Amino acid sequence: MEENKTVAVKMTPRDFFMHLLGFATLYAAIISFLTLTFQYINVLFPDKLDFYYTGILNQIRWSSSILFVVFAVFLLINWLLEKDFAKIPTKRDLKFRKWLTYFTLFIAAITIIIDLVTLIYNFYSGELSIRFLLKISVVLIVAIGVFSYYFWDLKRESDKKYKLPKYIAWLCVIIVLGVIVAGFFIVGSPATQRQRRLDDQRINDLQTLQNEIVNYWQQKNKLPTRLDDLQNSISGFVPPKDPETNNIYEYNVNQPLTFELCAVFKTENSVNSQKSTAPQSTPYYYDTPYQQNWSHKTGRSCFPRTIDPDLYRKDVILR
Repeated sequence: MEENKTVAVKMTPRDFFMHLLGFATLYAAIISFLTLTFQYINVLFPDKLDFYYTGILNQIRWSSSILFVVFAVFLLINWLLEKDFAKIPTKRDLKFRKWLTYFTLFIAAITIIIDLVTLIYNFYSGELSIRFLLKISVVLIVAIGVFSYYFWDLKRESDKKYKLPKYIAWLCVIIVLGVIVAGFFIVGSPATQRQRRLDDQRINDLQTLQNEIVNYWQQKNKLPTRLDDLQNSISGFVPPKDPETNNIYEYNVNQPLTFELCAVFKTENSVNSQKSTAPQSTPYYYDTPYQQNWSHKTGRSCFPRTIDPDLYRKDVILR
């Protein structure tokens, strides 16, 4: 009996790396889960003082990808460890495993403290109360879940079988899949995200063309008759084309100082869409104090522009 016990508690290199990887994926899964849910809350309850939709979408894409992969690895590692524990129950009492468990509780506590401090700071800064309550609720639920399970795991008897870990595992699978799938309804499918990024590039192209058209007028005191006139072999500028169809953007000269740029968009980004309850219609906020309005609806949209000679005179610009 003593010999079997000695063999059972001996830690192998496999045990070391399996436990280390298991807890590392746990940390990554928790962080990505919190980040993902926080971004969902930011989309559903946007704060006009601190809202950057494109950045939020990037955070959601990264967090969803990390959560999907690391959580799958976490489940696999724990499944393999449970098989080892079933063969040698005393492996649950490995000192290295207990050190990692206590360290996990410590890291979780520090993370919770930092999150709470950050949330309270944002609350005093005037963040919407609903955002504050939702975020703090998510942190507390995750914290209570992690602390409760690992505290129970430290106290459990190694030679007894429990069904609780299986129930917890299935509950976590349902929650994680639910959070990932919720992203398709909150921010749209991957196809929708690609369309938004293409529309974002179209707006950037139109802004570039507008600047070049104004610069052309400043240099020649007339508007270009077509976009190809903007080509410059010295600067290397070539008018950008639609990123999806590779077609030339529509350009029309209406009056000596008035022109318009047009493009075909796949998604909506308009001021009126702010009133919509559908999160997919949340605008990109192209309108800033230093930019003209680039709001658009789905389909062909044109942006008329009129050059103010007193504002864009070349001699004024050079001062």
